[in-house]
Amino acid sequence: MRYQISGKQIDIGDALQSHVKTELTQTIEKYSQRPTDAVIVFSRNAHEYVCEATVHLSTGMTASARASANEIYAALDNCIEKMDKQLRRYKRRLRDHHRVGPVEFAEAPMYVLAASDEDEGAEPDTLQPMIIAEMETKIPSLSVGEAVMQMELAGAPVLVFRNEKHGGVNVVHRRDDGNVGWIDPVTAS
Repeated sequence: MRYQISGKQIDIGDALQSHVKTELTQTIEKYSQRPTDAVIVFSRNAHEYVCEATVHLSTGMTASARASANEIYAALDNCIEKMDKQLRRYKRRLRDHHRVGPVEFAEAPMYVLAASDEDEGAEPDTLQPMIIAEMETKIPSLSVGEAVMQMELAGAPVLVFRNEKHGGVNVVHRRDDGNVGWIDPVTAS
């Protein structure tokens, strides 16, 4: 497994790096046999240390956790504890879904649009947004339950996916009331 351990305006020593590798490897290997890479970032927020960890699994799923504490090692331990809980839930759900193979992905164009610089009350010159970046993104082919699980693991507010049942593009999102919303345009017609 590849590790990318870094600090935002703080020095990450060799002892902390080896501790991260040891602890995270033990946690991940309990639940996943083939993790591909992990990104761990340490930073400071006033008097607290913040640890953010993202682990990419060979099944296509991504697990991420974030924790903070007054000491850097405590922040890491809290983050790994959250990661452990997520991976345990993920493995339990995988057993319930009986999915064996890796997730299939479809390629799709992705665009980054420029933010509006104009005043709130002013009328824009054109309704066409300015594209400032163009790249490829991958859309996973998942069941609705797996999509919700992936969204929760990643801590994302929304996930776009291709529905395994009918092949259409669907969206799951976290609602303001805490529930999960599911948009399925195929069943709307």
